[in-house]
Amino acid sequence: MKHAQLKVLAAALFAAGSFNCALAAEIEGGATTMASPMSSKLGAVTQSRLNKAHGDKANWLHVNGGYNQTRFFPGTQINTKNVAKLKPAFVFQTALVESMETAPLIIDGVMFLTTSYNHVYAIDAKTGKEFWHYKHNMGPITVYCCGPNNRGVAAAGGLLYMGTLDAKLVALDAKTGKVAWETEIADPEKGYSETMAPTVVDGKVLIGTNGGEYGVRGFVKAFDAKTGNLLWTFYTIPEKGHEGVWATHDATGRNMLRDIAAEKKTLQDNGGDFYQTLGGGVWMTPAVDLETRTVFFVAGNPSPDLYGAIRPGDNLYTNSMIAVSLDTGEYKWHSQYIAHDVWDLDAVSPVILTEAKDKAGKMRKVAIHGGKTGHVYVHDRATGELIRFSQAMIPQENMWVLPTASGARMLPGANGGVEWNPMAVNPKLRMAYAANLHQPMTYHVEEAGYPGGDKLWLGGAFKIIGSEKQWGRLAAVNLDTGKLAWKADTAQPLMGGVLATAGNLVFTGEGNGSFNAYDAKSGKKLWSFNCGAGVNSPPVSYEIGGKQYIAVAAGGNNQLDFKRGNSVFVFALP
Repeated sequence: MKHAQLKVLAAALFAAGSFNCALAAEIEGGATTMASPMSSKLGAVTQSRLNKAHGDKANWLHVNGGYNQTRFFPGTQINTKNVAKLKPAFVFQTALVESMETAPLIIDGVMFLTTSYNHVYAIDAKTGKEFWHYKHNMGPITVYCCGPNNRGVAAAGGLLYMGTLDAKLVALDAKTGKVAWETEIADPEKGYSETMAPTVVDGKVLIGTNGGEYGVRGFVKAFDAKTGNLLWTFYTIPEKGHEGVWATHDATGRNMLRDIAAEKKTLQDNGGDFYQTLGGGVWMTPAVDLETRTVFFVAGNPSPDLYGAIRPGDNLYTNSMIAVSLDTGEYKWHSQYIAHDVWDLDAVSPVILTEAKDKAGKMRKVAIHGGKTGHVYVHDRATGELIRFSQAMIPQENMWVLPTASGARMLPGANGGVEWNPMAVNPKLRMAYAANLHQPMTYHVEEAGYPGGDKLWLGGAFKIIGSEKQWGRLAAVNLDTGKLAWKADTAQPLMGGVLATAGNLVFTGEGNGSFNAYDAKSGKKLWSFNCGAGVNSPPVSYEIGGKQYIAVAAGGNNQLDFKRGNSVFVFALP
């Protein structure tokens, strides 16, 4: 993650030119505005409904579709034969023109969506009529990387749950938007913030943390869904043992050019008490295996990002997939992709639970991750064994050249590969779909001691090479073989997310405003609509009265500076 910013809320809002004095005062008071009576059809989201969400055509109850996070919608009304007829059903405009990365929830015909700076809206998912609008009572200091984004809420019972830029967890009444409770997740003055959507399971709200660029100690925490009380914490940086096994090669078997002897001497001379500032943020929503009661997530880069000399060892559990107990947070296993990362190629895209064949052709339950490296990694769900990694979805060059003061060129650049973009899986076709970036960069390193949690701590820089072309690639990967089934290139790097449907369609958006549908089998583009601002958010789908809708936010992106907007577009067949 990059382009971090330190912003006091009021200064950020006025600098964005989006608010007048009266509105800023409302935010200071944490206002909820009721626009019209809530739909009488809105019911409670029970645990049973959440468990079965992946097969629910009427609703979209998790930001990634279900606990398995496949982002696969089982409806077929919109399909390859008629998608060319897709038209806007309505457009909902928010009060804030700023980057949008939200994946809306749809519950009983009501859509719940978020914007930057932690606004939440409840609207009619068929007409766009607004029910209520909540604005978070932001604290005086927010420190965050990559834009003031929010990626959505979680729902359970009659409540919605949102993480905030000032590192709070807020529970809202779904019918009224009023605050039920609020608790601090971590101290924002130490570099902690929240952009991820949490998940709720069996009375627990699970949420990780941003902050890898500020020297935090990453974690996933579980809070009581009724009270906000902390139940357990798993730290992605262990107090002892973070030096790991002194791995010399990455998960794909390539030499990472580490000077192990020098690292061991540094550890011997200086000790290993740097664990409190070693990074390892958890950026995206965890997946949950209900049968084994296991939580799966990935942890990001170590701190400082590029200057590794002061953090000897593998820096566990950064750049890893991690499995822990849902009930206690106890460690089960981890698998590290890049030990001692000095390229900011953190693991970000959320874990997906699905099935894939092993090398012997036996079907196994797996957990998969799309990496900034450009590989899709397939793990045995029970043990963490790396069954396979896919062919590279984007060009790779000079891996793993070490950063230098003058700059060393390597592909992929620090954005990836697959950035935070959620992948999608079509289980029937045995394919995973990943939105990729191609941004050639040079990696620069400089000595940098810990500056304090409210200051950016990169230990160097990654710089785009202006003379080299940047582009995006939607790639389809065969889960059983790791081979690329097809690829569809775009004029700009892809940043957002992917939706797959049983109508054999794949949807994703571009920074130029295009929202596209592709044939899931061939990659042929079948439909496109320009939304007027960057489509850099994950699409969702749902049905009301037997009619299927596709929804996506178009607000642009701060990280890649794509055109800003303030709209959610909802499409349907005529």
